[in-house]
Amino acid sequence: MTGRLDWMFRNRETGKITIGQPANLSQKLFQGITLVGIFLPRGPVRTTAAVGAVGALTWWASDELVRGVNPFRRLSGAVTLVAVVYLALRKPRVMATPSR
Repeated sequence: MTGRLDWMFRNRETGKITIGQPANLSQKLFQGITLVGIFLPRGPVRTTAAVGAVGALTWWASDELVRGVNPFRRLSGAVTLVAVVYLALRKPRVMATPSR
């Protein structure tokens, strides 16, 4: 592996190449809440599930940014946090009403 790729993906704890790892609690919460939310009708319960999913995703991304085992994992956390903040701050789209 070339020097830059080796640096990017080498686990600083084990010395092995690490791209993915088994899901941790924050990932499992995000996946579970998202899956449940898909099947809920639109309304306050679904909105609460969406907020919980975003919270779990933010938790995961923050943890990766701070404690990621290599630069790739830390970069993944940073990109995810930037995406969550961007999506939270962007101007909401107005849905067009169908003409009659």
